[in-house]
This record gives sequence, C-alpha cells and structure tokens, in this order.
Amino acid sequence: MSRTSTRCVVGILALTLAVLLLGEAGTASAQAKKSDSVVKVEAKADGKPDASGKQTITITLDVDKGWHIYANPVENEDLASVQTVVGIASKAKLDDVKITYPAGKPYGQGDEKHKIYEGKVTIKAQVKRAAGDTGPLEVSIKLQSCNERTCLFPVTLKKEVP
Repeated sequence: MSRTSTRCVVGILALTLAVLLLGEAGTASAQAKKSDSVVKVEAKADGKPDASGKQTITITLDVDKGWHIYANPVENEDLASVQTVVGIASKAKLDDVKITYPAGKPYGQGDEKHKIYEGKVTIKAQVKRAAGDTGPLEVSIKLQSCNERTCLFPVTLKKEVP
C-alpha cells in the first residue's frame, strides 16, 4: 500500500472513530436525568392574605421510593450547596418571608453523615405581603435527588401560587 493510501485509510478510521464517539456522547447526554424526574412538587396558598397581609404557603415534595433529597439544614458543610432551598417572590416586594423546613432524617456514616428527606415532605412558608398585593406568588424550590448509587442533576423548580 502506498503512503498516500495508508494516510487516507488512517484518516477514514480516525473520522469513523470520532463520529462513533460523538454519537455515544449524544446518547449519554440524552439519557441524563434531572432531579425533577423523581420529585413532584405542589405549592398552594392556605387561603387569602389576612388583614395584615400575612399568608401561609404549603409546599409538598413527593420523592419517589428509593430516592432522597438533601434536607435543610443538611448538617454537612460539604453538601450545603445542594440542600433543599425554597424561595418565594412577588411582583410587589414581600415585607417578610419565613420558611420552616421539617427535620431531616440522619443518613450516611463517618464523615459522610448528613440529613435527607424521603417520601412526602411538607415545607411551610409564612409571607407578609405589601399592602394591596393580591397577585400570584412565585415559589422556587432548588433540590438535588440521589439514590444509593447515583445523584441526578440538581434543578430549580418553579410554581405559581394564585
């Protein structure tokens, strides 16, 4: 085989290998799952704001069996960036927002100890709206779900509460 033919064959083989590798990478990223594939979220207001503008919001997270999310507080500084965090916003500035997280369940061993939520989780928020604010609230929930073998990509889910 001539030198030109050998270069041509090597070039074709390299191109074929590159196409195959790119195809595998595309398939892997198409299969990548986000945390919201195993966690369902519901948010609702418990009635209308009272005369002083106070209103309670209930956020319910339903984590699929075999999965967990990180509690707040997670009680492990290495995992603080992935603990569950709820935020509430309104078009009008909220005068006050207090989020009450449930106690997490201890998880892990040794230096890897932290707190998690499993199953149904209820988070309460008390907001004080500005005078005359009756518009919808935007509830955002940042979370990451894991099981015994893997963690899914973290997500920030948004729900509108009328």
